[in-house]
Amino acid sequence: MKQSYFSDEDFESKDFTQLPLEKSEYENCTFRNCNFEYGNLSGFSFTDCEFIECNLSMAKLVKTAFHNVIFKECKMFGLQFNDCNAFGLSFTFDGSALHNSVFYKTSVKKTFFKNSKLIEVDFTECDLSNAVFNNCDLSGAVFYGTNLEKTDFRTSINYSIDPALNRLKKAKFSLSEIHGLLYKLDIEIDKNS
Repeated sequence: MKQSYFSDEDFESKDFTQLPLEKSEYENCTFRNCNFEYGNLSGFSFTDCEFIECNLSMAKLVKTAFHNVIFKECKMFGLQFNDCNAFGLSFTFDGSALHNSVFYKTSVKKTFFKNSKLIEVDFTECDLSNAVFNNCDLSGAVFYGTNLEKTDFRTSINYSIDPALNRLKKAKFSLSEIHGLLYKLDIEIDKNS
């Protein structure tokens, strides 16, 4: 009979594209240098887990539960976080690349993004209130109908956010990147003054 629950286990240098990870609940587990690329993590549950230097690009996340999960130095291209189990969805991203990932209509309040590349990530109608983008590159990221109340962008770059189409009450921005809020006005901003 297969085990349906894993706790306090370490998985290192595993290629789950060859032998898929067992569909189960994982609590307080660490995945280090593992490959999940194009894998199917649908229906899995991860609680208090860490993914370090893993490749999760294009993995399927239908009804996947992430509770207090840390992704550190991970490659995470094209992930559909909007397919995840919404109940208790919470994670932190540190030094990860999430190019072309989708958070459409997800509630990820207080999420911490640190030293990450969020190139062309879709945050449409997402609740990012109280989130922190610390030293992140948001080139081409889409913010439309997004709740950004009390969100901190002060140390991040390359964002384009239309204040008329998003909720920005008490959001924090740096003066050096303020052009990311004014781009739609087609005005010239002298960055040297």
